[in-house]
Amino acid sequence: MSVKGKTAVITGSNSGIGLGIAWELARAGVEVILNSFTDSEEDHALARKIADETGTKVRYIQADMSDGDQCRALIEKAGACDILINNAGIQHVAPIDEFPAEKWNAIIAINLNSAYHTTAAALPLMRKAGWGRVINISSAHGLTASPFKSAYVAAKHGIVGMTKVVALETAKEPITANAICPGYVLTPLVESQIPDTMEKYGMERDEVIEKVMLERQPSKEFATTEQLGGTALFLCSDAAAQITGTTISVDGGWTAL
Repeated sequence: MSVKGKTAVITGSNSGIGLGIAWELARAGVEVILNSFTDSEEDHALARKIADETGTKVRYIQADMSDGDQCRALIEKAGACDILINNAGIQHVAPIDEFPAEKWNAIIAINLNSAYHTTAAALPLMRKAGWGRVINISSAHGLTASPFKSAYVAAKHGIVGMTKVVALETAKEPITANAICPGYVLTPLVESQIPDTMEKYGMERDEVIEKVMLERQPSKEFATTEQLGGTALFLCSDAAAQITGTTISVDGGWTAL
């Protein structure tokens, strides 16, 4: 079965990993719903650009993923959701005894709770359509941990657990649920951090990438948003129809350590 003509809702997709997945799905003929919490002309122009370059329908729908009602409304406004990519996320780094409660609550709301709300709203549409794919963007931190990232690690572990439950609840249906667990991905946000990190450690670009940023990534190479998009597209294919309830790591060997 071709994914052409299917509809994908991708949360947090006006940049980074979500945008990379949007491009790959659109190139395959999937109708894409972009999303973020902003509602600017640039957001809608981005949707038009992808549509113009891929020849498929692309829309932008604003929704704040920290608000459960808006998460569900996003799916309702989309009108269809054959493929749900839960990608929205934020980060904050601090020791747990100094971790601001408001940051903890925001990370859990956006990185974990939003996926519950969107999935709960999307599954009835998938069942009605007779086909569905739930793809949750977790992290290497959904399988392992690092200091000072308590909320992020908790949320990403939670996403992996919820993925398994959804897979079991849909196991006898033509619906799958899986989590992709990236390591460090070269997004515009990560790219913007490189000069400051170079200055902090007094290193050249290649050295700071290998020894600091990719310290735990054995390949010493960033994953790319295109690779994440390709992985998502594979999970939508017939070849992946019996892949459900599991994680796929795109982390250069990080979780093999």
